[in-house]
Amino acid sequence: MMIASKNAILRYRIIDRCIRSTAFPFPSKSELREACEEELFGSQNGSHICDSTIEKDLFAMRNEHDAPIRFSRKEKGYYYTDPEYTIDEIPLNDKDVDAIKMAANVLYQFKNSNLFQNFDFAISKILDRVNISNKIDDEEIDTFVQFEKVASPKGGEFLEVLLTAIKQKSKVQFEYQGFKDDEKTIRRIHPYLLKEYRHRWYVIGKNELKDRVQTFGLDRVLSLQILEDKFTVDGSFDPDLFFKYSVGITANTGVPMTIKVAVEEVLSKYLLSQPLHFSQEYLGIDKEKHVFQFFLLPTYELKQLILGFGPEIKVISPPAFVEEIRKSIDEMKSLY
Repeated sequence: MMIASKNAILRYRIIDRCIRSTAFPFPSKSELREACEEELFGSQNGSHICDSTIEKDLFAMRNEHDAPIRFSRKEKGYYYTDPEYTIDEIPLNDKDVDAIKMAANVLYQFKNSNLFQNFDFAISKILDRVNISNKIDDEEIDTFVQFEKVASPKGGEFLEVLLTAIKQKSKVQFEYQGFKDDEKTIRRIHPYLLKEYRHRWYVIGKNELKDRVQTFGLDRVLSLQILEDKFTVDGSFDPDLFFKYSVGITANTGVPMTIKVAVEEVLSKYLLSQPLHFSQEYLGIDKEKHVFQFFLLPTYELKQLILGFGPEIKVISPPAFVEEIRKSIDEMKSLY
């Protein structure tokens, strides 16, 4: 069974239980939708499941699982012609359970963020429905799979309010403390985009004072409020293009350039299996080194990534970027 069908199977079981209910017989389509949304997402507002989804589920239950579902015009709801029928006999195999369990653990990393609290509730419900322990971080799966444990970064509490401001196109104001000094400043921006990088959250928006788009780390925001003033998104800002030629969170400095690197055999396999960027091209072997080419901004994050590979990589061109890397290496050497 395909993983994409797991949510459907879970909805089938909820629909089945509603139809078999003796306390509230003949549930309507809207009541079935509300029950599924309540069980899986903790709400009934229709933001996750629509009536057409329930219609497709009922059709699939009839045709794929021989569910004897009929609609009663008199009662204006659904019922089984065979009162003994239940869809609970449809099993989830071990692969299904493991896939759901692993997905739950990944999402559970965000449990301390206000924005993801609804997911925490939904995950618990899903796990309960498939008869897995509803304790998401139970020890049994940790015996076989180790997930990266990341502390929730400071600033996650602002995600929800910033997302609201972005949707409403409302200006925000916040107290900000940069890394370079202890000075606290007040910033007023037009928030355009939220971005996560290396377990840190950032907001990208136009700084009113400087009249340009900037990136601010939420872990350095001390307080934040949505203002009543509205803004119009700068026509030159395109969220799909803003970070297109960047590795990391730096995007609005300089222009992208063609960067060539020569790497050792082992690292070449790593890059081929997991490209650093969509622009990556493998150019072949030259002087026993594997040559790759990228079209990127020479950002701070890119330099740190290259330096992190140590002697396994050498920047070939352009000369200006080669010099930047050489200068960084010389500065490192001076420390030892």
